[in-house]
Amino acid sequence: MNNTLYVTTQGARLRKQGETIVVMADDEKLAAVPLHHLDGVVCFGNVSATPFLLHACAEAGVSVSFLSEYGRFLARVEGPVSGNVLLRREQYRRADDDAACHGMARAFVTGKLANCRACLRRFSRDHTEPEKSARLSIAADAIQATLNNLDSASSVNEARGHEGEGAALWFAAFDDALHGDPGSFVSRSVRDDRL
Repeated sequence: MNNTLYVTTQGARLRKQGETIVVMADDEKLAAVPLHHLDGVVCFGNVSATPFLLHACAEAGVSVSFLSEYGRFLARVEGPVSGNVLLRREQYRRADDDAACHGMARAFVTGKLANCRACLRRFSRDHTEPEKSARLSIAADAIQATLNNLDSASSVNEARGHEGEGAALWFAAFDDALHGDPGSFVSRSVRDDRL
């Protein structure tokens, strides 16, 4: 669940009523949302919340964020965050260990490329146009070759390079995966003036 309540009505007041957040403005009830349905509340501009509501949200793990009317972050109210200190320490240790980082990078890239290959194979099987189906199958085989080369990657950067190869193959084949007019689909593009 990832439900967020956005409050943009200027002068609105949020209060707690039972286990519900009630949004009021000019003595009129605008909305009532059960607290257990929410992960967060975002208040834009001149929106206030009672201390009782903030306490209930903190206990329920619902963050309350306050932004300016134009969306600039001002503050956030959250309850206590529990965490595993030993887990965090191990994560920091591994972040500083090149061998561990390399192993994790290879695992992440393997998962991503294997998923791309499986999708392309499924698209190839299900496609109604034989030429597009053949091109999708060729792209899936090329991603498999990239996956095979990933085993010999000796650094995180080499693993990233193989990820880039696989992504290029995936996006080159993406139009063939679409049924109908691929021109109606806005494609992914990257523009970086620094390059």
